[in-house]
Amino acid sequence: QVQLVESGGGLVQPGGSLRLSCVASGFTFSSAVMNWYRQAPGKGREWVAQISTVGDSTNYAGFVKGRFTISRDNAKNTVYLQMNRLKLEDTAVYYCYYRGSWGQGTTVTVSS
Repeated sequence: QVQLVESGGGLVQPGGSLRLSCVASGFTFSSAVMNWYRQAPGKGREWVAQISTVGDSTNYAGFVKGRFTISRDNAKNTVYLQMNRLKLEDTAVYYCYYRGSWGQGTTVTVSS
């Protein structure tokens, strides 16, 4: 079955950086379009970024464009989210998503 395991979250100051990872298994990762979502405290889950199967095409939500970068390593079945210039409002649980399956999430807290 599909398994998605996120890691890399933590506490960071505004302006700082983090890199999230999502290791996938149970499906053909190299054929999968992958997405990151996030859910802030008290809010609904929202889409953050998407990457094509070979990584040659990416899309971002407006609120992260220019600050976050999605990438992947198909040899490692892993998708990444590099987050730079973090803001207080980026505080959320970040989830990896593939065709109806979610990981357990990794918590990012931006605080001074």
